[in-house]
Amino acid sequence: MIHSVKTVRIFATVLLILTAVFFTAQFKAKAAESTESAVEAEEEKNDDATKGKAMAAAIAIGAAALAGAFSMGWAISKSNDSIARQPEAESGIRSTLMLGLVFIETVVIYALIVAILIIFVM
Repeated sequence: MIHSVKTVRIFATVLLILTAVFFTAQFKAKAAESTESAVEAEEEKNDDATKGKAMAAAIAIGAAALAGAFSMGWAISKSNDSIARQPEAESGIRSTLMLGLVFIETVVIYALIVAILIIFVM
């Protein structure tokens, strides 16, 4: 378990660093092209806002899906270990597992709703 938590932390750190590098490169390119006319600048501003919304939504749903997948895998692994140790408690363990998986999937669906709100409302 400790190894998987470290792996998730490393992956999340790398994802954040790559995102920061991507946005920094975009802002540097934007500063170099600051000599455009007012109409072109307004259109590009709207285009950048759309790109930013898409990137924010992609990061939100990607992080939620990644966390949900790791959580579901870990929960299923632990329930299988528990069933292997106590086969007579299988029905209780399975019902608790299913309830937990539903809650995990609900969080991922909420992240999808937030991503859709980011795209269309903001």
